[in-house]
Amino acid sequence: MNKIFVNIGYGNVASVSKITAIIKPDAAPIKRIIAQAKESSTFVDATAGRKTRSLVVMSDGYLIASALQAETIISRIEGKECSEKDE
Repeated sequence: MNKIFVNIGYGNVASVSKITAIIKPDAAPIKRIIAQAKESSTFVDATAGRKTRSLVVMSDGYLIASALQAETIISRIEGKECSEKDE
């Protein structure tokens, strides 16, 4: 079975098949979702200390913060700029 991963910045990757949404972290409701994810230990910070520019919502409930813009991640997925791994 092939799994396809997309680079979400600074050497971090996420499984394309598990991505539900890629959203911007600007709105107040999103900031509340981030706080809830941190409390429930389902928040993953993949920014390498940089500003969070997008949030990747995973189908298993995890929320991943990325320093890349949502458009960049989407273009990497659509442009097949992903890595495949046989399992």
